[in-house]
Amino acid sequence: MDKIPMTAGGFDAADKELKKLKSVARPEVIRAIAEAREHGDLSENAEYHAAREQQSHIEGRIKELESIISLADIIDVSRLSGTVKFGATVTIADEDTDVEKTYQIVGEPEANIEKGKLNLNSPIARALIGKEEGDSIEVRTPGGTKYYEVISVKFI
Repeated sequence: MDKIPMTAGGFDAADKELKKLKSVARPEVIRAIAEAREHGDLSENAEYHAAREQQSHIEGRIKELESIISLADIIDVSRLSGTVKFGATVTIADEDTDVEKTYQIVGEPEANIEKGKLNLNSPIARALIGKEEGDSIEVRTPGGTKYYEVISVKFI
């Protein structure tokens, strides 16, 4: 399989979540299942079925995180410079409204638009790759074409 590019912060967050799931969430759900079993008939026991469903979600997330961590290619962003690439923190301005937004370009596992973490494969990130301060980009969105100006590129 291909390596998954990640920042050190993204890797640490995934590792921390995995440890919490294994050491806290998994034991809690096992206790909840055992408690629900003690209540008798499992076919009509809503607590048991809810706990089993929660266990399934936890185990699925553990497997997902273990896979991500095993394939992680941690990139030291502070050693990068130049044009926009993975790890860059980019401030762009909408050319129509002058509204500025700042994003860090990251890999898919750590992308979170609400936190300013932009997926490397998103249309905006793809348009930004290779650009530098002062460049204009064109992004085709479902709502139409948008134009942005690159205000700053930092690697922090």
